[in-house]
Amino acid sequence: MLKRHIYKILLILCCLCLSSCGFGSGSSGQADTEADQARKREFFAMDTYMTFAAYGAEADKALQAAEEEIHKLEGEWSVTDENSEIYKINHSQGEPVTLSQDTARILDFTLEMARQTGGALDPTIYPIMTAWGFTTDENRIPSREEIAALLKNVGYEQVVLNGNQIRLPAGVELDLGAVGKGYAGDLAAEILKDQGITSALLDIGGTIQAIGSRPDGTDWRLGIRNPFGEGQVGVLSVSDRAVVTSGDYERYFVGDDGQVYGHIIDPSTGYPADTGLASVTIIAEEGKVGDALSTAMFVKGPDQAEEYWRNHRDFDMLMITGDGQIWITEGVRDSFTLNDSFANMELHVITFS
Repeated sequence: MLKRHIYKILLILCCLCLSSCGFGSGSSGQADTEADQARKREFFAMDTYMTFAAYGAEADKALQAAEEEIHKLEGEWSVTDENSEIYKINHSQGEPVTLSQDTARILDFTLEMARQTGGALDPTIYPIMTAWGFTTDENRIPSREEIAALLKNVGYEQVVLNGNQIRLPAGVELDLGAVGKGYAGDLAAEILKDQGITSALLDIGGTIQAIGSRPDGTDWRLGIRNPFGEGQVGVLSVSDRAVVTSGDYERYFVGDDGQVYGHIIDPSTGYPADTGLASVTIIAEEGKVGDALSTAMFVKGPDQAEEYWRNHRDFDMLMITGDGQIWITEGVRDSFTLNDSFANMELHVITFS
């Protein structure tokens, strides 16, 4: 209950932020028509509070359909729900499991991203996350022997997916937490677009899906959170893009040894990623890509993330290092503005050349 109350407080603060960045009455001071006003839905799903807002005469109907889709996907992908497909896979003891189309597609995408990122994103990291207590809220520092034993069951290569059938060795467990919200956001956005919505902003627990631009044709203005404390380091202007941020400030604990342990685990070591990054924001056409890469680039660190971007070039990113520097790819350098209180931060632009 405490956790849900905290989420509710964060949701209220988020709504206030969104109001200042794009929703509300027009600048003319005249009352908007019903179609010009933002319609909103707020609900809890996938272990987070979500805020969906859209413009248009059919917005209420479309938002309801999008929320229903999110709840359906949660039922299929939950790690703890005994009726979910992921739970059945994780307890299949090596037997094949037949999947729904949604689950087969997201697993196929996740495994492909695992291959592309060289395992920096790995859906089989769940047992390690549990050992650290990030799935149970009972944090602890596992021994090196325990981590070494668990790492034997970590590795996306062990997952065998053929069409709609999957086979997982006993002891290997899947978790779609690194891609699920982004993927669900893409499907929710498709529903809104199919129902004629051309302007909407979906906040899926920090994964932002912008459909089109604001009704007046201007970009959505999204605050980039300060990973070191309160406030926002700057504002990013986007239209028709997904914006996803991962950082070690989101979930962490201080161990008995006095060290801070973040929830983003490096699959190659079994320990929290320690690459000098405080946060990574990915800007992409699809939420699932942004979700996957925000985790993977955090694990890779600045140099490898920059190399990955140069080799792919189908996304942009903004990285904030632990020593307070900002690295941003050239595709969004003109779309990001530092807030005055953070003007002393070093801003570097990553270019193709």
